[in-house]
Amino acid sequence: MAPNISVNTGNVTLDEKIKEWLLWNKDPKAAEEVQNYIDNGDIKKLSHLFLKRLEFGTAGLRGRMGPGYSQMNDLVIVQTSQGLTKYLLDTIFDVQDKGVILGYDGRYNSKRFAELTAVILINNNIKVYMYSTVCPTPFIPYGVLTFNCAAGIMITASHNPKEDNGYKVYWQNGAQIIPPHDKGIQKSILANLVPLDASWDVSKIYDSPLYKDPLKEIMRSYYAVLKDDVLYPEVNRNTILKFTYTAMHGVGYNYMVAAFEAANFKPFIVVEEQKNPDPEFPTVKFPNPEEGKSALDLSIKTANLNESTIILANDPDADRLACAVKSKNGDWRVFTGNELGALLGWWMLHVYQVRHPDADLSNTYMLASTVSSKILSSMAKKDGFQYEETLTGFKWMGNKATELIQNGKDVIFAYEEAIGFMCSSNVLDKDGISAGVRVAEMAAYLETMGLTLIDKLDELYAEYGHHISDNSYWICHEPETIKAIFERLRNHNGKPNSYPTSIIGGKYPIIGVRDLTTGYDNTKPGNKAILPVSKSCQMITFTFKNGLVTTLRTSGTEPKIKYYSELCASPEQQNLNELKGILSEMVSAIVTEFLQPEVNGLIPRSS
Repeated sequence: MAPNISVNTGNVTLDEKIKEWLLWNKDPKAAEEVQNYIDNGDIKKLSHLFLKRLEFGTAGLRGRMGPGYSQMNDLVIVQTSQGLTKYLLDTIFDVQDKGVILGYDGRYNSKRFAELTAVILINNNIKVYMYSTVCPTPFIPYGVLTFNCAAGIMITASHNPKEDNGYKVYWQNGAQIIPPHDKGIQKSILANLVPLDASWDVSKIYDSPLYKDPLKEIMRSYYAVLKDDVLYPEVNRNTILKFTYTAMHGVGYNYMVAAFEAANFKPFIVVEEQKNPDPEFPTVKFPNPEEGKSALDLSIKTANLNESTIILANDPDADRLACAVKSKNGDWRVFTGNELGALLGWWMLHVYQVRHPDADLSNTYMLASTVSSKILSSMAKKDGFQYEETLTGFKWMGNKATELIQNGKDVIFAYEEAIGFMCSSNVLDKDGISAGVRVAEMAAYLETMGLTLIDKLDELYAEYGHHISDNSYWICHEPETIKAIFERLRNHNGKPNSYPTSIIGGKYPIIGVRDLTTGYDNTKPGNKAILPVSKSCQMITFTFKNGLVTTLRTSGTEPKIKYYSELCASPEQQNLNELKGILSEMVSAIVTEFLQPEVNGLIPRSS
């Protein structure tokens, strides 16, 4: 029953959408919020909430929680789950037997959204494996493969602000969904918007013969695999290193405890204030360890008090990993995602070669996203393994890994610069739990030779050449402004495919342009890009004559224009200060000339 709310905004279509949502909604608090917007005459807000609809983006939905079709709420979850369920029934013939695995994090409404999804699957006679407590996101793709499920769903907004939540979908191959499934699911959602009465009754889930809690079985299996992959258990047990760990108010603590036990480490020191799930994220401005020292203040304080020299940090759903090391002068060095990618790439190759001394490395692969460092490419050329580049995001790396594995290849590592790491192919997605243990193992092994992670990174750059990056972002809440910025770059001289040819008045010429929004690439035959093209997001890469590669792109989940710049030097170019000076000069010019922050009213990252 719709509450007794009088709707009259002066817009017939808007009035109809508000009435429709109120008719189907069963959350009285959400209805009260809508009433307040109506009473205040906030037509702009009401139009945003009810005339726009969340669409499947980065492998699902992610957005702010609240009423309306453009936000995450019970009704949108019911509609989404009805559409997804119908799509699964139409697409996978044995979905009812295979089942779907479900998980949720510690955010507001996460368990509720998972239960609403579960009951709809059960109502359609689909087996449901739903974790009985909060779990890390990687337990969903791992569970898909372990139970041979038709799909997996994780309710999480990862490291987004506390107001957000998300709905992440994995396909039966254990990787995040990619086209055409995302569009197919969206179409199915729109065809199944009317909520069935049975879709709201979550009381029947736990007594249903179709429900199973997979937690114990996955815990046994996941940690047995993790333990089997440990190369030097005695080194781990005897290391003098003391590790500090933070779960960032997320789900990771218990799972990292189990990981350290499996890898034969002594217990780590925990940041007590951030140990347990807390949807308020009270001690951090942004619950994202990628933000660097600002997010690791408590971790550094805890480590210093306990004479610990290494910090491991998960984001709230434990699929990302950050690491900081105390240097010899007492300062803390927070590794970038690219630096950790270089270290873990070396370590995973080391482990693979020790275990398979006679392996043909030409069948061994590492992957990275196109905006990540080219360090793995440099390593591959020298060491003989294969390197593949994919579009940004683990949905592309996970599916590429699946394709390679099906063709008999070994995929031993994949990463993206946003501190996401896939160490082995047991989880076809980023996994902050296994990555945390691998970094700890590597540090313990290096310590036996008197080396730190910082020392090893310096060795890698000496061997393969410095790869120095400057990655950041500007905030822009106006989609039209973002579009105008990129269109200006595409029409630099007033004609299509006319891009900038240099910066600083010709000082640094541009020799390559790849636009994955339009499909233009002047370095390929017919000027056609090889990587998949997406008109729904902005992404242009400029390659400069001196070796700098810069990518400008929009975020699929946040109001940001991101830039990624890397200067790749040869091993002979070891003057780091000189290289840093060139990188700084070029990035500053790229921001000023290409993004024009002042002209476009962009908000800097630090604000």
